[in-house]
Amino acid sequence: MSFDNYAKTWDTDERIDRARIISDKIINSIDVNKDCSAMEFGCGTGLVSFNLYKRFKSITLIDTSREMIDILNSKIDKYKANNMISYQSDIFDESLTDRKYDVIYNSMVLHHIQDTKSIIKKFYDLLNEYGYLCIVDLDEEDGSFHKKYSDFDGHNGFNQEKLKNVLIAVGFKDVESNTFFHDKKDIDGKKINYSLFLMKARKY
Repeated sequence: MSFDNYAKTWDTDERIDRARIISDKIINSIDVNKDCSAMEFGCGTGLVSFNLYKRFKSITLIDTSREMIDILNSKIDKYKANNMISYQSDIFDESLTDRKYDVIYNSMVLHHIQDTKSIIKKFYDLLNEYGYLCIVDLDEEDGSFHKKYSDFDGHNGFNQEKLKNVLIAVGFKDVESNTFFHDKKDIDGKKINYSLFLMKARKY
């Protein structure tokens, strides 16, 4: 599923409001200070990170969509957010492997990735000791959420217990999760309920 076609119209009021709730949930769930470094994987136009960049020493933002990164970069320039560094890249790019982060977070991204375990292992490898991983994503649903997107080939949300077991198998400790957001999405004129969870874990 390519996000280039959606980039110019991505920053809707609904997504901006939701990103504010998500960013508050993330930052209030972890113990960090302004010396910490962070990475957002699948950052899109940076809606979540623009609520968080003043809380970290630096944020590295990664997305495979060129159009999303172009819009992100224009916003970084506009707000003079000099501690935000963007990369149009795949997280498995070898040029990114020489860095480590205190916090890695992503929002509504993991369900687009088929090989969940490989990406979570990559997050683990990129974290400093005692680092946090925060995943915000859809609770398991019946496929309605992506019904409009014929090229969607990811997961219909996640069963939290099953995803926890993946994190534990990779090596994460203190894995906790809870559903914190409920909303409705208009699908073909119908209001479909959906919910989001935050899963938090640490590397020891």
